[in-house]
Amino acid sequence: MTDYRRDTRLARGQVPPVDRATIHAYENATPGPFFYQRDAHPVGFEAERLMGDLDGGHALLFSSGAGATTALVLALLEPGATVAVAEGGYFGTLALMETELARWGLNVVAFDQTGEAPDADLVWLEPCANPMLTFPDLDAAVAGAHSAGAIVVVDNTVLSPVLLRPLEHGADFVLHSATKILAGHHDALLGVVSCARAEDRERLAGFRTLSGIVAAPDPAWLLLRGIKTLALRVERQSSTALELARRLAEHPAVRHVRYPGLGDDVAAQYVDAFGPLLSFDVADGEKATRVETGLTLIENATSLGGVGSTLEARARWEPTRVPPGLLRLSVGLEDVEDLWADLAQALGG
Repeated sequence: MTDYRRDTRLARGQVPPVDRATIHAYENATPGPFFYQRDAHPVGFEAERLMGDLDGGHALLFSSGAGATTALVLALLEPGATVAVAEGGYFGTLALMETELARWGLNVVAFDQTGEAPDADLVWLEPCANPMLTFPDLDAAVAGAHSAGAIVVVDNTVLSPVLLRPLEHGADFVLHSATKILAGHHDALLGVVSCARAEDRERLAGFRTLSGIVAAPDPAWLLLRGIKTLALRVERQSSTALELARRLAEHPAVRHVRYPGLGDDVAAQYVDAFGPLLSFDVADGEKATRVETGLTLIENATSLGGVGSTLEARARWEPTRVPPGLLRLSVGLEDVEDLWADLAQALGG
């Protein structure tokens, strides 16, 4: 089966049953591979095998994307280390590091990932950054960080391994909030880290067991189910997002559209499609609220990557980091004409 192409590997085989047992008895006084659920469990093992195959590395499941972020920082770095985090990316990463992890002694520097990273122990990149949609020159960024002795983590949540495999570009670790595009149905909370080196996976696995931030069997099962249709979903969502971005760019109520598919030459060097996420600006926060409340099909909700489209004003969560009129749109599987009709009527003239 390893000779099959990716989409065939995703579709083949049955999702295993959920084994919710927290313990499995020893055999001949010897603990087996699933002796205690906090260490490992059968459905999680299968999900990790598949994610490792997709990313081209050695994968581990965590209880959430934020849990995976915490593990990467605490397991890999010493107190007083410096992390350079891409500006315009997921605000929860920066908030976690600047508040809770800063008390542990972490120094955090936000930087423009389209340029050079500052000196740091760890460089955190995010292609198609959420919600500002910046895209780094990944090869140059990884090479520059490594030449300065830094570890490189790439948050690949928005693109998924269907569109980009950062380990192939030299990244040390790839992180996914699997809650989003990978699981894909707004019904599972978990994170994934894929490591370039097996020994790094073992280090993280030990931290995960001791800290207890392993994904439970049920969300791991939902991840395996969702991945079956991952390639098809990403293809459809990306094509619809590109068409909506083009139309939004022509709408008189829209001041600016962010989507790498609209002429980002750097992004085009790395990917053939640009994922389900885009953002656009309207006049101000009041107009953004009117758009949110004027929708009838698109759900006014947070998160991204699900089969149903969602939109929200991001200044609600990160008022100092984004324009007050910025709306983030995660495109689902609805018909493009229905989505456009809903956006157009909510935007008005």
